[in-house]
Amino acid sequence: MDVLLATKENPMATPAAPVPTPRVPLSRERVLRAAIALADQGGIESLTMRGLGRELGVEAMSLYNHVRSKDDILDGIVDLVLGDIDVPGPGTPWKAAMRQRALSAHAVLLAHPWAAVLIMSRYNIGPGMTRYLDATLGRLREGGFSIEGALDAWNTLDSHLYGFTLQELNLPFEADEAPQVSAEVLGQLSADQFPHVTEVIGHVMVSGRREDFTFGLELILDGLEQRLALR
Repeated sequence: MDVLLATKENPMATPAAPVPTPRVPLSRERVLRAAIALADQGGIESLTMRGLGRELGVEAMSLYNHVRSKDDILDGIVDLVLGDIDVPGPGTPWKAAMRQRALSAHAVLLAHPWAAVLIMSRYNIGPGMTRYLDATLGRLREGGFSIEGALDAWNTLDSHLYGFTLQELNLPFEADEAPQVSAEVLGQLSADQFPHVTEVIGHVMVSGRREDFTFGLELILDGLEQRLALR
């Protein structure tokens, strides 16, 4: 017997059953992308196998068909995040390449506030990390740096990148709150006793100035360029 469709003429007819939405199959990348989203929302401490399974609509045990462990997930999400950093390809002048790499990395790490500490604290030789390092060291070596010089340049650039980024992420107030915070601090200080501190704080209060990542970056790049020329 044919199933009747509900119409205005036949309101008592059986409505057609909704077509079920096909479930997107799990994959390693889908699991890792969901883990990144959870970490972005609630911090790396909020990332659990049970919560990740709930986010994906599966039991936590189903995840083990695609990842080996929680540590495997942490290594995997670090590798994906590193893959989002832009390091220009062969033939790019080393200074332009390192500038673009640093600016891109800074933006990516700010977008994933948990990533900087995780990258620095884990031993990871995944494809994302390996490509990232090979491209970074490759541009430096192509630019004329010795092996030791490339290592020193890389470490110095990354010290600025991670130090500045972590400081920015851990400020106890938002950047646009700097003038208000400065005014509160200024009211507690004596200009006669601390003339230079109050001068700077007063400038921040009026200008709304925030720390500039590119200042230190350009300083390092210029210094590396000078050392390379002397060599």
